[in-house]
Amino acid sequence: MCGIVAYIGEKEAYPILINGLRRLEYRGYDSAGVAILNGELNIYKKKGKVLDLERVVNGMKLEGNIGIGHTRWATHGKPDDVNAHPHLSGNHRITLVHNGIIENYALLKAALEKEGHVFETETDTEVLVHLIEEIQRQDDLPIEEAVRIALTKVVGAYAIVVLDRDDPGKLVGARKASPLVVGIGEGEYFLASDATPIIEHTKKVVYLNDEEIAVLPRQGELQIKTISNEVQTPFIHELDMEIERLEKGGYDYFMLKEINEQSQTIADCMRGRLNAAEGWVRLGGMEQYANRIAQADRLIIVACGTSWHSGLIAEYLIEDLARIPVEVEYASEFRYRNPIIRENDVVIAISQSGETADTLAAIELAKEKGALVYGIVNVVGSSIARLTDAGSYIHAGPEIGVASTKAFTGQVTLLTLMALNLAYRRGTIAKSYYQQLLNEFEKIPQKVADLLTRSKDKIEYIAGEVKDAPNALYLGRGYNFPVALEGALKLKEISYIHAEGYPAAEMKHGPIALIDENMPVLVVTTNKSAYEKIASNIQEVKARKGIVIAVVTEGDEIIAPMADYTIEIPDTEEPLTPLLSVVPLQLLSYHIAVMRGCNVDQPRNLAKSVTVE
Repeated sequence: MCGIVAYIGEKEAYPILINGLRRLEYRGYDSAGVAILNGELNIYKKKGKVLDLERVVNGMKLEGNIGIGHTRWATHGKPDDVNAHPHLSGNHRITLVHNGIIENYALLKAALEKEGHVFETETDTEVLVHLIEEIQRQDDLPIEEAVRIALTKVVGAYAIVVLDRDDPGKLVGARKASPLVVGIGEGEYFLASDATPIIEHTKKVVYLNDEEIAVLPRQGELQIKTISNEVQTPFIHELDMEIERLEKGGYDYFMLKEINEQSQTIADCMRGRLNAAEGWVRLGGMEQYANRIAQADRLIIVACGTSWHSGLIAEYLIEDLARIPVEVEYASEFRYRNPIIRENDVVIAISQSGETADTLAAIELAKEKGALVYGIVNVVGSSIARLTDAGSYIHAGPEIGVASTKAFTGQVTLLTLMALNLAYRRGTIAKSYYQQLLNEFEKIPQKVADLLTRSKDKIEYIAGEVKDAPNALYLGRGYNFPVALEGALKLKEISYIHAEGYPAAEMKHGPIALIDENMPVLVVTTNKSAYEKIASNIQEVKARKGIVIAVVTEGDEIIAPMADYTIEIPDTEEPLTPLLSVVPLQLLSYHIAVMRGCNVDQPRNLAKSVTVE
């Protein structure tokens, strides 16, 4: 959840650290801090956002060409100045930043207190830095060896960077179940939670694997070894990312930029994978295992949050088109409930970041059971991309807004491609319908662009009409039931309005009791297969004086007159409607949140990448 950045080289460290923290702030923004070594060790940290830290350090001693930085999403200990990172050893020699949770911190803390250690914070991280200090003190070890031994004694997840005041010629980083990337420049090194702080300085990176330790010297070669002291050969990757994609590009918020990028990102996800004129769909990541996937007894999709919603849409797509049984599981529940996994099952893991802790744990469980694991992620080189047997990238580019938008439509696009590929291989779809779906699918990017252009003013007006509602209900059927769930999630994530998504027919089984003249009810009505049923559901809402906002197909003449407000989407084939119907829900949530004065990109209590349990 937290963001880490570090630098060692000939340049001034502070500008690199603070700019890196700005780029990483989507990972956490409860507090921020930096430590800079220049003979003496100077640590500055502050509750709040990176901007608050910048105000505090103005005029302070910031010179030095080695340093570490951190932006926090609080786990152990409330967000305040004291619990902010970096943390310091008792002898004030060692400082450390940490992303993750040390699960056995209480036992370690009790043992260290018996040795005379005194703790100033409520964090598990302070326990780790004191443990490193104690090990170093007992045997007079170099910092990298003290770190290695300390990590053999901890249980949990971590990405750490350690700086030793008395050994200013190196930085030490390590990871387990939390990402850490090494950047290799000319006579300089970088460490970060992901590549976004590194890309403007170098495109050469090394992704650390679990239980690896990296030593970054001021002079000399990068050294990597395992916690068990086995030397590793670094594998250098070349980043394929442009710095412009990390900027707002004139938009007020990253979220609005990312919503408006979707016509392009959907096209990017399709590129080279779909050709309607020639009648084919291909996914390079599937080719080696295509027959095994097509002949699987069952597909199990594991995901969290928005990715879980895209998995629900995939359940409709794959079962409808390819006729393979699909189960969609919350990764956080799947990993703990002793699930039945057979060797002829295929597990599909979906994660924007590729670092989601629960999804990674679900993958490990599936691999232990002998299932094939297929990953669908956005971030190149992420842990899920490296751990799975095969997979595909959605190519949505960096998504900075905490509330996912373009990654969701990228995931749905990729899963639609997979469903069509499987349907063709299995012969479960008529050739004429298959071709019609390909033809319509190729038109989706342009239809998204048209939808964004035509509907933005109307959606903003509707947002103004309902922004003060305390609750909202989202309804959908079939392919658009998961869209209703996603729309409700977006609203509560960024505007703090309580919202729930339901299958439209389930409204009568409880939620209808909540409907009154103050309740906006957003209904996705673009399903041709259940059109009359949805119309009846709307009549039931109107009979209770609910405020109906209907997402309708362009030209609708039956549902539109029933609704208080309508938003039209272009007509398309029903399996493809989620790619269009979700866009107005994203925009509506965005405008409501802005009107309510919320920080759209950094909603309270949330972080972009959930790398802890």
